[in-house]
Parts: sequence; C-alpha cells; structure tokens
Amino acid sequence: MSLEISPQARDALEDFLDHQRALQGRSENTLDAYRRDVLEFITFMTGYHGAAQGLAPLSRITLRDMRAWMAALRGPNLGPRSQARKLSAVKTFYRWLAEREGFEPTAVLSARAPKFTKKLPRPLSEDAAKEMIETVELQSQDAWIAARDTAVVTLLYGCGLRISEALSLKRAQAPLGTSLRILGKGSKERLVPVLPAAAQSVERYLAACPFALKADDPLFVGARGGALNPRIVQKTVAQARAQLGLPATATPHAMRHSFATHLLIAGGDLRAIQELLGHASLSTTQGYTAVDAARLMDVYNRAHPQAKGA
Repeated sequence: MSLEISPQARDALEDFLDHQRALQGRSENTLDAYRRDVLEFITFMTGYHGAAQGLAPLSRITLRDMRAWMAALRGPNLGPRSQARKLSAVKTFYRWLAEREGFEPTAVLSARAPKFTKKLPRPLSEDAAKEMIETVELQSQDAWIAARDTAVVTLLYGCGLRISEALSLKRAQAPLGTSLRILGKGSKERLVPVLPAAAQSVERYLAACPFALKADDPLFVGARGGALNPRIVQKTVAQARAQLGLPATATPHAMRHSFATHLLIAGGDLRAIQELLGHASLSTTQGYTAVDAARLMDVYNRAHPQAKGA
C-alpha cells in the first residue's frame, strides 16, 4: 500500500495556498497550518483507501470517509479545539477545490466539528500587568536584551499589539511618535496611539542595542542580530510570571487582552477598542472583555443614576 500523495493533489494544495496568500491575505502562520492540516487529511485518505488520492478520488469523499478521519484524530494528544481547527482547514480547502473543479463538496462541508468549551481570555489586573513589565526586565543579565524584552512587552500592553505585529516592526518605524501604523491579520491596516511610556521603552532599547540596524531591518533583534524569535519573548514572560506567582494564562497575548479590558473598564467604547485591536468582528472584541463582566456590572451598579437611586 502506497502512502504517496498524488502530484495533482500536491499541486492543488499549493494553488490553494497561493490563492489564500494573494487574494485572502492570510498570514504565513495560517498558511503553514493549512498546509499541515490538509496534507495530513490527504495522507489519511491515501492510507484509508489504499491508493493515491488524485483530484477525482478527492471529489468523491463521503461522509463516512470524513467520520473515519475525525475518529482517527481523536486521542489524548489532540483536543477538540485542535480537531475543529483541522476540520475548518479541510473545509476551506474543499470550498476552493470544489469551485475550481466543479464538484459538490457537501459530504466534507456537512462534517460536524467536535464540541468544545470556548476558553475566555484571562487578562491580568492593572497591577499585575505593570509588575510583569518590570519583572521581564530582570530576566537577562545583558542590559540591552533586558531593554529589548521590556520594550516588546510594553508594546503588547500599551498598544494592544499581537506579538507577531510587534516583532514585524521595522527599524525605520522608530522613534515611534504618537501613533503607529500596524499591518495586522488579513493585511488589515490600523492606526494605534502610542503611549509615551511605550515610545520611551523602545528608545531605551535602541540606545542599548549593540547592532547598527538599517531602516529595513527588524526593529527587535535576537542575540546575534537576526529577527527576534517570538519563542524568546514567550520564554521570558514565562520566567517572569513564575517569579510573580501568576497563572499559566499570563502569556504575551494576555497583555493584549489586558489592554482591551482595562480600556473598557476605564470607559472606552467597545467599537473603538475593536478598531484598536484590529478585530474584524465586534463579537471577537466582546470575547476579550467578557471575562470582566462582573466587574463591569459592579461599576454600572455604583455609577448608574437609577442603580444608585434604587
């Protein structure tokens, strides 16, 4: 039995990824995930049917085939959320392939994703967010690396950036000024205000950085002068949260959650926060802030005229 994936299927996958990159503006991380998930699906079907799956066999996938694949995904090392993500990738591929090849993809599209409980984000308190920034600075004996990590985490919290957005900044964008133009998910551009503390943090890092960075170089670089790996930031934050006794949910991304929630608590408009975060849907922004609903209700009950008069 051959597990070789057919050239036609490989070519179709690459064409699909090119389409997603050029017309849908997908990030490279998303494209890599699509490639892995769809290849895994085709490899399974190849072994399941005992023959290479060209375009014709792929167009004849049945609901029974889909159930067999979903059953094979279940296990202790792959949770329902990851299974749902893989199914979503395969469905996206099939919508594109069916339109191009002219077949009916109902069997694939009707496959149901496993149910899972959506985890609400857990922002840090204002004090914990400040302590995180201060403690991150203590994680390296090299002053410039400490300044670099502090600047990155300050941008995550002070501007609500994703870690990928902070690390994609170029040297030419500093000094930061009062606002920053960010290219986010789906190549969507947004303008975010820059707090003086964030701009000053970046300036301190650049003053200490031992490398002569050119305008087109990444703003944040690693120990050898290349682009900074996000895992380095994640590891540094993990060390800091361990020192502070914070839970495992205190990640770099939690700093972005904290930015959104603290703005909302301070009276920020939800739609304005949506724009600052670069969310396509308001429901996504609500998900960031739903975790603090009890505190918001407390503010409402203490501040609303009718609530006070009750």
